[in-house]
Amino acid sequence: MPEIERPDGARIHYQVHGEGFPVLLLAPGGVSSQIECWDENFYHPVRELSGRFRVIAMDQRHAGRSPAPTAPFSYEQTVGDQLAVLDGLGVERAHVVAAGSGCVHAWALARTAPERVVSVVAQQPEGRDAVNTLGTFFTEFDEAMRHVRAASFDDPETMGLRAVVEAAVREPRFSRNPAAGPFAQRLADDPEFREEFLKFTRESYVTRLVRFRDGFRPDGSAYFSVPEEWMARFPAPLLVLPGGDERHPEGLAKRLGAEVPRVRLVDAGFDAPERVAGTVAEITGFLAEHTPR
Repeated sequence: MPEIERPDGARIHYQVHGEGFPVLLLAPGGVSSQIECWDENFYHPVRELSGRFRVIAMDQRHAGRSPAPTAPFSYEQTVGDQLAVLDGLGVERAHVVAAGSGCVHAWALARTAPERVVSVVAQQPEGRDAVNTLGTFFTEFDEAMRHVRAASFDDPETMGLRAVVEAAVREPRFSRNPAAGPFAQRLADDPEFREEFLKFTRESYVTRLVRFRDGFRPDGSAYFSVPEEWMARFPAPLLVLPGGDERHPEGLAKRLGAEVPRVRLVDAGFDAPERVAGTVAEITGFLAEHTPR
């Protein structure tokens, strides 16, 4: 199983499909940003792009097969993970295809290592707009805190932590089961980690949740991982496919369309069944257009 071991002990799982100029995939799914999330997308970028490009799919730390320590979340760390995967494969430059929360990762990668990013496709970017609040993005973490605190009354020995483990074993995707917490996948997969986790106090776990949340969804920028004013200096060509819900507001995509220097904004409804083939062709054409000769 291809993986990169990071200095803090995290192990980052990745897969490579096809040949050609590299394309790095950054999946949707929030904390659960993993390769399998693409299975639920309106098109599957591995299937659609690997006939022409070398497609690199990865599980972000804490998701899928990428276990990591219970440290506060940091986009600096996840960019380091992404660059480590590219370095391990000998990839100097790549296109980036991202969706949902993966777009937040893409912004951070483009800001930290602009020389490595040739172009970005951002599908339904996640972020702040007039239709939401920071609390919109705290919902899963609020549920995780409620779960451990409510369970503690029936579980005095471990103050609700066993209920978190049980939730994680039942369904380890935090995006689907917030009660399991952001460390759910490792709790489900690693018996030794479960024993270590049960030594936490309830309040130390809640503190970890707050620190993780505040790193993952920091206040101060609509884009979370980069300053808002930086978008006017975005260093690569950008194709934006707008969202249309509270977490992926169309207004945010339109703002990108107005502020980013080399941007192309696709019309809403791109994922309608009668438009899927054309949208995939537009994505593929955009990547081909910007592939170095």
